[in-house]
Amino acid sequence: MIFKTTCSNNEFITRPLILLCLGGVLALFTLPALGATAEQSIEWGVMGMKLFGGLALFLFGMEQMADALKAVAGDRMKGILAKLTSNRFMGAATGAFVTAVIQSSSVTTVLVVGFITAGLMTFSQSIGIIMGANIGTTITAQIVAFKVTKAALLMIGVGFSMLFISKNESVKQYGGMIMGLGLVFFGMSVMSDAMKPLRSYQPFLDLMISMESPLIGIVVAAAFTGLIQSSSATTGIVIVMASQGFITLPAGIALAFGANIGTCVTAMLASIGKPREAVRAAMVHVIFNVSGVLLWIMFIPHLADFVVSFSPSHPELSGIERLGAETPRQIANAHTVFNIANTLVFIWFTAYIARIVEWLLPDRLIEEEGIAVSAKYLDEELLSTPSLALDRVRLEVLHMGERVQAMLDQIMPAIIGGSHESLNAVAQLDDEVDILYEQILDYLGRISKQSLTDRQTEELLSLMEAVGDLENIGDTIETNLVSLGHERISIGFSISEPTKQVLEGFHRVIIRAVDGAVQSVSQINTEVAHAVVAMKDEITSLADSAAQHQAARLVVEEPNRIAAYTTEVDIIEKQKRIYYFAKRMAKTVIPPEEVEED
Repeated sequence: MIFKTTCSNNEFITRPLILLCLGGVLALFTLPALGATAEQSIEWGVMGMKLFGGLALFLFGMEQMADALKAVAGDRMKGILAKLTSNRFMGAATGAFVTAVIQSSSVTTVLVVGFITAGLMTFSQSIGIIMGANIGTTITAQIVAFKVTKAALLMIGVGFSMLFISKNESVKQYGGMIMGLGLVFFGMSVMSDAMKPLRSYQPFLDLMISMESPLIGIVVAAAFTGLIQSSSATTGIVIVMASQGFITLPAGIALAFGANIGTCVTAMLASIGKPREAVRAAMVHVIFNVSGVLLWIMFIPHLADFVVSFSPSHPELSGIERLGAETPRQIANAHTVFNIANTLVFIWFTAYIARIVEWLLPDRLIEEEGIAVSAKYLDEELLSTPSLALDRVRLEVLHMGERVQAMLDQIMPAIIGGSHESLNAVAQLDDEVDILYEQILDYLGRISKQSLTDRQTEELLSLMEAVGDLENIGDTIETNLVSLGHERISIGFSISEPTKQVLEGFHRVIIRAVDGAVQSVSQINTEVAHAVVAMKDEITSLADSAAQHQAARLVVEEPNRIAAYTTEVDIIEKQKRIYYFAKRMAKTVIPPEEVEED
């Protein structure tokens, strides 16, 4: 079910911190009461409750809407990004579109980092997408600037009905989106009504006048955005204040600029402990947003004049009523113009920005000896979007498969002519496979706690089975094949050249099967999966030929021929077992109706 109260890290830090933010907002409005006079009697308690409740509804509605949008469109947006060309302008347009749809620049950035790590796009190529993501976030401000608060309760009612009555998962997701949007507008309406008494409260009006200073407005909005982890929410609150005529357009623009800087905190926090590509993406975000604000801070009056020239006007109104009617749309437009203009300016310098960031954050040295391997693709930011999180698991299966392939590449030379040390080195690689296996299972377990469709549940179970099969391949190499290599050294026999050729030929086919199984799961490639399953006849034929060769060797008078025969037959049998797991792994991709019984 989409309706939930948990907060994702990319939008809010923790619930206590949110309450601290809300308390800070209330303090902003209630502290001036200490200087109130008898003539300025305001019910501060009632106003505080309305502000607190309205802001809570507003923030929760935004999260609800964003989660529903990601569930509805996340998978398709990933496909759009994956087909991206090297054209920087197309990248910016795609980044803007994807972020506008899924309402999360953090998710867009995480997807981009995954593509960079997987080698699907370069870091320089990704910068255009990150710039475009900033444009996409302005859509929220455009939405909340529309005065549709009268329809808020209707939207909540319709969305609630779709969410809790319908049994269709897709309808529920759209219901969550409509209900979230209704909560946003309803929260705005409650806050707006709560603020009306402040129109005649001079201490508060003096405070708002101080926001006319761009520097103060930028600092206040940046700090608030850094706390609540959502520039869209800050901009929405600014628009609510503008609708009551509390702030002018230049002050609103300064606050929107501050929100753009404050959202960098989200990017930097999200990059802590992440791969170097994620940290670089966050650094691009910071450089782009801060540079853009510095570029425009002296031109706020000019931007305000430009926005007024094409925004809707209400000459029939006057004073604070006209300010409240015109300013919200003007702030939303200024926010959009600002981000589009910044992108058009900086997009020509993506290569230079990439070099600067790579210079500031150079590649780390190769993993030092003794440092355990860790998952590369399992990002917590995507847990709230199961379709995207499951795709990251597939990438991690590829990462885990690389470790298993390394074991396969090394095991046969170690068995045939290696030392105890070379065999132990192969066994140690299985420790890395086990670590990745545990991390993937833990991530899948966390995905299972989300709201999943039937198809996503089936996909999750298939991935659990596939990862288990891959781990079993690693265990078979470590437990069985490594032991056979140690046995060969302990007994002291050598494998003949003809037998070596037989074992190596069989092993090459096994490597091909495991590689195909990993590829089929990581890419959802049913064609490759069918090819792996079809290798059964080839494996059986090769095993029969190997058995005939071993039988012929058994009658030859050689030292330790019985021990050699037993060991060599076991090597073939264990490799057949590896194929069995590879075949099972490949079958997890094939639709059940297409799977043939063994």
